[in-house]
Parts: sequence; structure tokens; C-alpha cells
Amino acid sequence: MTELTPILTNPWGEERSWTLETYERFEGYQALRKALSTPAADLVQMAKSSGLRGRGGAGFPTGMKWGFLPEPDGGPRYLVVNADESEPGTCKDIPLLMASPQFLVEGMIITSYAIGCNHAFVYVRGEVVHVYRRLMEAVREAYAAGYLGKDILGSGFDLDITVHAGAGAYICGEETALLDSLEGRRGQPRLKPPFPAVAGLYARPTVVNNVESIASVPPIILHGADWFGGMGTEKSKGFGIFSLSGHVERPGQYEAPLGITLRELLDMAGGIRAGHRLKFWTPGGSSTPLFTDEHLDVPLDFESVAANGSMLGTRALQIFDETVSVVRAVSRWIDFYAHESCGKCTPCREGTYWLREILTRLERGQGRPGDIDKLDDIASNILGRSFCALGDGATSPVSSGIKYFRAEFEQAMTTPVDVSFPPQNSVLFAKESVTS
Repeated sequence: MTELTPILTNPWGEERSWTLETYERFEGYQALRKALSTPAADLVQMAKSSGLRGRGGAGFPTGMKWGFLPEPDGGPRYLVVNADESEPGTCKDIPLLMASPQFLVEGMIITSYAIGCNHAFVYVRGEVVHVYRRLMEAVREAYAAGYLGKDILGSGFDLDITVHAGAGAYICGEETALLDSLEGRRGQPRLKPPFPAVAGLYARPTVVNNVESIASVPPIILHGADWFGGMGTEKSKGFGIFSLSGHVERPGQYEAPLGITLRELLDMAGGIRAGHRLKFWTPGGSSTPLFTDEHLDVPLDFESVAANGSMLGTRALQIFDETVSVVRAVSRWIDFYAHESCGKCTPCREGTYWLREILTRLERGQGRPGDIDKLDDIASNILGRSFCALGDGATSPVSSGIKYFRAEFEQAMTTPVDVSFPPQNSVLFAKESVTS
């Protein structure tokens, strides 16, 4: 049985876990002191050696991304942290920022020192005002303690952090759309190349990383790359926060080594709610292909999940029992993606619209001949042809839903989806699912 590894979540049980005082009792800012006495190039190499991969969904090696920055030319370079968590079911960064925001602040300081950045930014989703305020207070405390500002801890290194609240657009979770929004423009993805490492924020070299990725940096620096690499699997090293929501007895955040299985996590979470059975689940949020009960023992690491036809993504494990209609669940997700499409490219703009139209018909039992094959065809014509990953992600629940539950889609052609379940049997399909 894989055991939990409370590292980022370790202080969460404290009465005031979000304060600087609490964080310092849990080894807070010890890693910064170590980092400031280490050559910057060695810190980048340590990030590479640790095997830390991006925790925002794509899983790109973090240290490698830092190493893509060109040689210094005397101009500014930036670190931008993506805290625009807004995919249905994804809910790990928001709890982390609420419970232990100093992990992110310290990680940003160390990362900025490693890449030669003197001004870093956090882009927070605008609707989560409580998180914005808590992060602002964490930054204020860091300034007051001398961890931010001029000549940090007498090292000669200067750093300012700006916390920016977006207006609440899912597309701004895409790194280049985030940069456009941060510059004051409409959030839409940029054509690449150039990549942000070469021409990012204000056309300067920029590193864009997820909250959990940067928050994982202080423990790595403090305890070493080998310590981090000793957890997880050979190619998916370290620990991660797994968010269980939906029809489980104890939904919440479970921090564990990569490679743990859903069966093990369900045992920790008390199992599926009493009297019901698992029907389907998402391994990495609503933009990843669905899994069923036959995938209970798939190791939750990047390679194993991909080998079984899905993506690890943000480790947002939405659990659905037999009371939930797959057609209705997929339809709710497509409502979201159609609404959040920025409209820049035709496959996503038009494709998500037609997916929504057909799924709405099926929900009402008003399907037309060929509708299911048409759904599959539209999805295949969006996949790989949209400007950014939003379109690709929107196709995942459609294609996988039809693959595993075609009979349910066929039944919906003539029979309206039963929506008479009691409210407690439903799962949140809003833009932000909340776990307890």
C-alpha cells in the first residue's frame, strides 16, 4: 500500500497554517537561505536532476524549461506563475494557496534567483477573491520579514512580486493567453514560436510555471534532488496533490507519490459512497479522456496513464457512481468548453458549438440519425487542429464517453436523460468544484 507523503500539505492541520509564523515552524525559508549561497546554475541543474515535471497538466520537465532561457543580455527576464485554476474538477492550487501560500512565495524567490529574474508575477483567477487576498497578505509578510525587496537576506539579490487578478476566463490558463492578459490585452493564445522562454511577458525571456510546480521547489532545494527522485516512478518522480471529488466518502486533497492507483486512493478516502459502485472517473480533470472501473489499478503517473489512453493532467480525480448519466456529464462539460472558447480558431469555436448542440438534443431524447457518429467526427476534426489545447481538451470526454458508453448514447437518442436524482447524488459541474 502506497503511503501518503504530506509535504506541501503538512502544515494544513495547523490553526493558522497560512501565516509566515506557521510556515517557518515547518522548515519555511530554510531552502531560500541555502539557495542564496548556491550558484544559480547549480539550482537549475538541481531542478533538472530532481526530475520535477510541471504540475499544471502537461508534465514538461521544470528544470529544462528554466534552462531554455537565453544567455543574459542586460535586459529584464520574468517568472510568471499560473494560478488561473479553472477547469471543472481541478482544485489543488486554490487549496494550496489558501492553506500554505508561503510555499509558493519561497519557491518564486528561489526560482527567480536561479533564472536571474528581479520581478515575478502571479496570475490569480479573479473570482477567487479570498485566495487573492490571502496571497497578497503572504507577499506582504514576506516583504516585512526581508524575504522580498532589496538585498534579500544580505545576498545582494533583489526581487519584487506582483499578484495580478484576472477577469475569469478559462483560456487564460493557457500560458501565452495568460501573458496577453497580464499585459492588458484580451486573453488569446499566441502563435508559437517564439516561445515564452525567448519572447514572453513584454517580449522578454519568461518562465511560466504552475503553482504546485514552483511550490515544490523549496523542499527539493532543502532536501536534495535524490530525496525528491526517491519518490514516484522512474520517469514521473516526486509527490503530487491528488484531488478526489464526487461520489467518495471523504473527498479532499491527498498528497502522495506519483504512481499511486485510484484503488489505493479510494481506500484512503473511504471508498465509493455506501450502496453504490464506481461507473467512470477522470484521471486529470474534465479535459482528459474518461476512465472506468477497469482502470482502478493503473498507476497514476504520466507514462502509465498515457499508455492507457488518457492523461494525468492536474490529477483531478472526479468520481462518478452509477446514478450519473455519462451523456449528461459530458454535455455539462461541453457547455463549459463552448462557453470558454476564445473564438480565435475555427475548429474550436465552431466545433464546440456543434458538440453542444448535438449533446443538448441527446439529453432531451431528441437525437437524429447519425448524431453519435457526428459527435465522434466533430471531435476528431477538432483534435490536433485547434490553435491551443482548449479544443483538444474539449474532445476528450466526448470521444472517450462514446468509446466506453456508446449504448448509453444510443439510448439517449430517443429517451430523455433521467435528471430526477436527489440533489445529494449529483456532482458539481460548475467551473470550480470544491472539496471538503
